[in-house]
Order: sequence, then structure tokens, then C-alpha cells
Amino acid sequence: MAASSAANDTLNALSALVRSTTGLLSQLEALLQSIAIGKAPETTVNPSSSTSTPGSIDSLSLAHDSATLIKAHTTKLSLLIINEPFTPSAIAKVLRELAAGPIPALASAVQLCDAHQYTTVARQDLAWRCYRVLKELKGLVDVIPLNGDVLPNAQKNGTKGEKGSLAATGIIWAACDDVILLKKLGVAGLLVKKVEEYRDTLKDILEELKEYSEEVEEDDDDDDSDTGQVEQGDVFNIAEQMQNTHISTQEMLDDLMNPRRIPRGDPDRIRERLDSCLKRLRLTTLLYTAVIKRRLKPLPSLPAAAQTPVTQRLDDVFPLLKRLPNRFGEVACAFYELDRGAIDRVMDSCFFDAFAASEMLMTSWQGQRDEFTEWAEKFQVGIKKPD
Repeated sequence: MAASSAANDTLNALSALVRSTTGLLSQLEALLQSIAIGKAPETTVNPSSSTSTPGSIDSLSLAHDSATLIKAHTTKLSLLIINEPFTPSAIAKVLRELAAGPIPALASAVQLCDAHQYTTVARQDLAWRCYRVLKELKGLVDVIPLNGDVLPNAQKNGTKGEKGSLAATGIIWAACDDVILLKKLGVAGLLVKKVEEYRDTLKDILEELKEYSEEVEEDDDDDDSDTGQVEQGDVFNIAEQMQNTHISTQEMLDDLMNPRRIPRGDPDRIRERLDSCLKRLRLTTLLYTAVIKRRLKPLPSLPAAAQTPVTQRLDDVFPLLKRLPNRFGEVACAFYELDRGAIDRVMDSCFFDAFAASEMLMTSWQGQRDEFTEWAEKFQVGIKKPD
């Protein structure tokens, strides 16, 4: 009887600890998400009540160490909830260690990542990575069994499209690895990686538009004579097909997504605009390559010991570099729709942003003219008039 009462007390204590741990994780999740989307103030209260101030601790190192500990504790927790004998006291020990150390420390790492020293880009990226760790960890804590038995196979392995505890553990490991990687990358490496991704997206759009440019030449005379009738009938054909229960969803999507070809007469001079766009899009991809080589790889060491104009310059230019691939994607859609007004409007916006980005990075981090400066001046001439 006494043993049964003690077992119930242990389970009740574990249940209370699970609730408090999930509450802490939810609170810190919300904080990190607000930082990641730029909704949190720059200075926030340290959840671990540390007296450390921004700059006295390397945020990326703190995040690295915290994520490493969370990964190790997650492994212990994952094994304890699926293997006999079920030991509530051992599970409680792991939860206490997590709540007392690496969980608040991970959030502190983000809060101590001062945008003036690390850049807003790095601060928000770190916040997203740490947010994902805490979000996935909370999911695992939520499935800790409180009935005195280990998880059944269905919850361990997953069923009916829901991930089990083993899969959840793997996701937490991957999220922790993303945080750990950030220390190896450093601020400069992170910025290079992001601009490389933006450039790759631009290259994909360039290839798509080149293929589209080549396709427009394949229309034969019969196609030309029927173009107007086909285009007018597209909407009606699709409407009729929607009434046909035998048409597949894929067929409907193919009809809707198939880009319209440039007519041979080209009364709106779409081809002329397409050729101009392709030339300036090529120039823009070269700009990204030059920025990586001449501005980001030689970046002064960050975090800086004190506030520096370098971080402000980076925070000013990165929104443009990030926005351009999306804008060029809009340009591609406008071409596919043969929408001359949208083509002109969005293209002007793209080339203005590209010009502005090159202007912001015109001089070196020391404010001097260099090899990139000369190249950027030629780029600006080309982006204004590619011919």
C-alpha cells in the first residue's frame, strides 16, 4: 500500500514537472519567435536572470554549448520513455537538468546576440534555429507517459501519419545540429550562405526565363492562326472540364499553369522586354557573386567589440538582396501572363533594388574605393541600359 502511494506521488511529481517544463518551453518559444520575426525589442530580460551583458559572452558559442546539451539530454529522455523499467525519477532528473540549464541558456544566447554586433540577420537566424529546437523539444516532453508505463509501440514508432517519439528525437537532433553549425559558420559564413542561396534562386529564374524565351520560337503558323481563339476559349474549356467528374486535378492544374506564349506579331513588344530582362538578370546574378567574393568573405571579424557601421550597412543591404529573387519571380509570372504593365512595373522595381544594393556596397568596409567599386560602377551602367 505504501509502495503504491509512493509510486503515485512520484508520478504526480513527474506530471507537475512536465507541466512546468512545457510552460517554460512555450514561454521561451514565443519569445524566440518574436525575435525571429523582428517583433521583439532589442533588449529583453534574460530568462536565466544572468548578470551578463551583450558582448561579454559569445552568443554563438553559448548557443552551440546549449544545443549540444539539449541533444544529449534528448537522447536520454527518448530512451527512458520507451524502455522498461519505466523510471519516473530518472525522467524527472533529465527534465530538471534541462529546465535549469540548457533550455534557458539557449534563449539567453539569442537575447545576448546584439544586432549591433552580430547584425540583425544573424540575430534573427539564430532565433529561428533555437526556436525550432525548443518547439520540437516541447513536442517530445508532451508525450512523456504519466501512467507508469513506457510508450506503446504506436507512439514510439508513429502511426497514421503522426510521427512517433523516435522520429521526434531525430528532428530535435537535426534542429540542434543546425544551431551547432552556426558557430562553425560564424557571422560571415552565415551571410555568405544566405547570399549564395539567393543567387541560386536567381539562377533558377534565369534558366526558366531562358527556356521560356526559347519556347516562344517553336510556335508554327497553325498555332498563330488559332492563338486568339484558344486563349479566348481557355477559361470556358476549364470551366467545362470542372463539370466533368472524370478530369484529374493534375490536368486542371496543367491547363491553369501553362504559360502563354509570345505571339509572333508581339504587339506589346514582350520579346524586347524579355531580352532586356535576361541581360539584366544575368548582371544581377554576377552582382551577388561579386558581393560574396569582394564584400562578405573579406568581412571584418564579427561580433565586433563595439558598435560598428559595418553591421548597419549589412542590415541595410540584406533586405534588398533577399527581396530581389522574389521580385524576379514576380517578373517571370508577369511574362508568363503576357502582362506588359506588370512586367514594366516589377522590372523597374527589380533593377532599382539591384542598383541600390550595389550603391550601398560601393566602397570597402574601410570606406575606400577598391576593385569592387570599379566593377560596381560598370554594373550600374549596365543595369540602367543593358544594351
